Amino acid sequence: MPSAIINVMDRAARKAGRALVRDFGEVEQLQVSKKGAADFVSAADLKAERVLRQELARARPEFAFLGEEGGVQGESRDRWVVDPLDGTSNFLHGIPHFAISIALELDGQVVAGAIFEPLGDQFYWAEKGAGAFLGKSRLRVSARTRMAEAIIATGIPHLGMADHEHYLKCLTTLMGEVAGIRRFGAAALDMAYVAAGRFDGFWEFGLNRWDLAAGELLVREAGGFVSDTAGGNAHLDTGNIVAANANLHGDLIGILKTIDSAATPAAAHSA
Repeated sequence: MPSAIINVMDRAARKAGRALVRDFGEVEQLQVSKKGAADFVSAADLKAERVLRQELARARPEFAFLGEEGGVQGESRDRWVVDPLDGTSNFLHGIPHFAISIALELDGQVVAGAIFEPLGDQFYWAEKGAGAFLGKSRLRVSARTRMAEAIIATGIPHLGMADHEHYLKCLTTLMGEVAGIRRFGAAALDMAYVAAGRFDGFWEFGLNRWDLAAGELLVREAGGFVSDTAGGNAHLDTGNIVAANANLHGDLIGILKTIDSAATPAAAHSA
C-alpha cells in the first residue's frame, strides 16, 4: 500500500492535473493566435506549480520546495522537487503527451517519487526500498538482453540548446545498434516507461534535477540501473543520464563512451 507521502503526492498531482487537462482543451483554439498559445501555456505551467506547492505545503509545511518555474523556496534539506509540466512543447502544440513529476528528497536523497500522466490517468510511483508501481500494479523493467532487440528513448536537443553535433554522433551510432529509437518529448515519462518495461533504456544530456528525480527512483525500484553517461552517480548534478535494465545498461554506457567524451554537452534539454 502507498504510504502517506505517496498519498500526498497523488492528491496534489491529481488536483494540478485536472487544471492542466482543462487548459489543454483550450490549446487547440489558441493555435490561431500569434502569441496566445505560448502565453497561455506559460500561465498553465505557473498555475500547476502553484497548486502543487500549496497542496504539498499543506501536508508537509516544514519541507522546502524546488520547482522548475519558481526555483528554491525554503531552506530545509528536506524538499519537494517538482516539474509541474514535463512536455511543455507537446502541450503547446496540442500533443497529448505530458506529465507532472514530483520527488521527495530527504537530506539530499530521493526517497519517493511520482509521475502523473493526467490525460491517461496514469499514476506512477515509487518509494525507496519498497518498489515501483503504476496504480496498484508492480512495475518491472524489461528483461531483454540484446541491444539489437531494444527500444531506446532519448531527448533531441532543439533550437538554442548545446552541441547538436555531439548528439548526432550518439544518435547515429546507436541507430546502428538497436531495434528503434523514440523521442516523445517528456523525459519523466520516458523514465516511467523504462520502469514499466515499455522502453528498454533511455539517455539524455543536460536535464534538470526536477526532470530526473522522480523518474530515476522509479527505474531503480523497478529493478533497473541509472547512472550518468560516464557510468558514475553524478546524473542529478550533471543532468546527463542513462537508465536501462540491468542487462543493457552497461552496453548503452559502452556505446556512448565510444564517442568523444570531451564533446559531452551541458544543456540539451527535453522541451
